[in-house]
Amino acid sequence: MAMGKRQRQRQESLWVSHEQMPRSKGHPFYKALNQVLDHFGFDDWVEGKCERFYHESLGRPGIAPGVYFRCLLIGYFEGIDSERGIAWRTADSLSLREFLGVEHGKNPPDHSSLSRTRRLIDFETHQCVFDWVLKLLATQGLVSGKTVGVDATTLEANAAMRSIVRKDSGEAYDAFLTRLAEESGIATPTREDLAKLDRKRKNKASNDDWENPHDPDAKITKMKDGRTHLAHKQEHAVDMDTGAVLGITIQPANEGDTTTWRQTVEETCRNLNKVKDDPLTTDMVNDEVFEELVADKGYHSNDTMTDLEEIGIRSYVSEPDRKNRRWQGKQDQRDAVYANRRRIRGERGKRLLRKRGELLERGFAHELDTGGMRRTHLRGHDNILKRMLVHVSGFNLGLAMRKLIGVGKPRCLQGRLRPLFAAFDGLQRVHAALRSLFGGQWIILALFARHRRPELAA
Repeated sequence: MAMGKRQRQRQESLWVSHEQMPRSKGHPFYKALNQVLDHFGFDDWVEGKCERFYHESLGRPGIAPGVYFRCLLIGYFEGIDSERGIAWRTADSLSLREFLGVEHGKNPPDHSSLSRTRRLIDFETHQCVFDWVLKLLATQGLVSGKTVGVDATTLEANAAMRSIVRKDSGEAYDAFLTRLAEESGIATPTREDLAKLDRKRKNKASNDDWENPHDPDAKITKMKDGRTHLAHKQEHAVDMDTGAVLGITIQPANEGDTTTWRQTVEETCRNLNKVKDDPLTTDMVNDEVFEELVADKGYHSNDTMTDLEEIGIRSYVSEPDRKNRRWQGKQDQRDAVYANRRRIRGERGKRLLRKRGELLERGFAHELDTGGMRRTHLRGHDNILKRMLVHVSGFNLGLAMRKLIGVGKPRCLQGRLRPLFAAFDGLQRVHAALRSLFGGQWIILALFARHRRPELAA
């Protein structure tokens, strides 16, 4: 065979026939996902929801709503955090073009079109898409709604600490330190002087005094890895029977868990009631939704236990180690705390708390770590929540796909033959070991032993 050479300079053909254009059979996972979406009429339904955002005849046609939401789903399944990355990935992949339904000779949406469509379609429509996916899960028996786990994590904001300014005067951080140094008697402070002065200050990064002018919703907080950064707080509610995410909220990162759980519980109850009110899914959900709540010790407080008991939710919240409590004049709080303590010490409580670490952390791992959304590229809680609602919908769709075809992500198909290859490799190792011990006669010895086994047993 002769060696081929890469053309350094080439001239493109003027005419290209339709048969010569590159084609793709499509990814098996995305083909199955499109079949599921088509079976439940997703495109017709979402176009009807988004029709009011477009003019009937003026202007060129924009991105189809089904294509826009599929692009955001690609962000979850491919682990892409930014809209620019989604646009690049869809332009580079023939299988993703097939998933979006982009015709040959046409380009998929670019990042500016995705950004404009996100701003055009309101938050309520994104929430409706999340509810639609939740109802799809209910038809597959993946929504119970009785026992719900709640947990929160931090998202790194698209804002830098060096850009923060004073709320009262609008001074930048370096200008503020320079003014403090001059007032202390240093005429021309150096960077070493400013750093030394900054180390001695207390409460130097308080959210009451500082904000980022580009993203006021981002708050100064301590991240999971110990770094101090501007961040947002994501809190979600997970079905403890199936692992489906039932509700999601984006809240200020400086607020504690004992404050933010109320909004998440209200949002989850609204979502479950929508599923319950739908005639197609009313029999698929528990009769009384959100009867029990499971959470870690960060959510434990006297007020939390009392509020949960008042609204009729049984709590299974881990209790932190505290010293002897004084309950004079706090009988209601004492009864609620003791009732929660009695439940978490029972067999069911221990089982739910063990399951909490499995199901709640798994959702964060898929959505944020492998899903690529640990750092946001959007600003403002509304924009972030729009993206996260569809992103988490991709996670819920993965649960349905895992039940239907056995895999929940397109990359899971890469490991389907791994057990077969591992077994074949093990057989090769056994063969090599026996050959080293007995040479080429080990097969004859094995056959002879098998032939003689009945006589030996007799």
